[in-house]
Amino acid sequence: MSTRYQHRPAASERYSSPLLKAVGLHLLVAILLFASFSRAPQFEPARPIVQATLVQLDSMSPSTTPTDQNIAGEAQQSRSPRADEEALEKQREQQQAAEAARAAQTEQARQAEAQRKAAEAERQAAAEAQEQQKAAEAAAAAERRKAAEAQAARERAAAEAERKKAEEEARRKAQEEARRKAAEEAERKAAQEAERRREQERVAREQREREAAKASALSELLGEETEYQQAQADRIGDQVAASFDDVIRRYVSQQWRRPPTARNGMVVEVRLSMLPTGQITDAVVIRSSGDPGFDQSAVQAVKNVGRIPEMQQLSSENPAEFNRLYRQRNLRFRPEDLSF
Repeated sequence: MSTRYQHRPAASERYSSPLLKAVGLHLLVAILLFASFSRAPQFEPARPIVQATLVQLDSMSPSTTPTDQNIAGEAQQSRSPRADEEALEKQREQQQAAEAARAAQTEQARQAEAQRKAAEAERQAAAEAQEQQKAAEAAAAAERRKAAEAQAARERAAAEAERKKAEEEARRKAQEEARRKAAEEAERKAAQEAERRREQERVAREQREREAAKASALSELLGEETEYQQAQADRIGDQVAASFDDVIRRYVSQQWRRPPTARNGMVVEVRLSMLPTGQITDAVVIRSSGDPGFDQSAVQAVKNVGRIPEMQQLSSENPAEFNRLYRQRNLRFRPEDLSF
């Protein structure tokens, strides 16, 4: 059998395989283009070049004579690249729109972030300014408080200095007044003591003159009898002793201080020792009252006298009488009037 009459495949079988291959190829190209567009920068897409070759087929041959199905397949093959290109263009436009939307959103987010940062910076600056203002106000308040405290301290120091000055002035005036009064009192006492001494000397002198006159008169009347002279001397000595005992009593009475234990009826006998100058050198108890406090007060009063100036006159005028009566003299003290 000749090949001319061999079995030919149907038109669907002849065109299905190339169609499937073309569709697969276009899909692969679309995938590659999408991958390249998503990763590479956008470029103006190149238009595909479609090359067609016209082949003269034998009209009598089934394999070379075109049919309606063959023409439709070729038309489908010629339209597929354009549709893919339009789909890719639309996809690119959508992708660009999505990217533009994302860029707009990014820009809006960036602007919002910038605004937020600006607001945050402004808020922080305001807070810092407020803190600085508060710190400045606190520093000013502290400075005012320190100034007020310093002023108060100065005022207190001035008041204290004024008070001390016033106290010092008052103390100085009191001391001056005390010294003036002491001087006046000492002067008054000295005047009284001088007056008292003058009075004592006058009384003693008058007494001596009277006694001397009496002795002279008696001597003239009675002669030079020894017994009379001795009696006269004893009488005059007793009178002199009584007179100077009064002087001693007055001095001791001024120095005696009554002790709390002293009672009426107590008697203490004290022996004093004296120099011709009237200086008392010692005083001792020779008979106690039974109360040590009263005994000691009597001894202390005698010692406090210190010196009796009148005794110097007696020792000068009559040394023998002074040595006999007052070199050592026993005195008896009673608390009711310090008599002896």
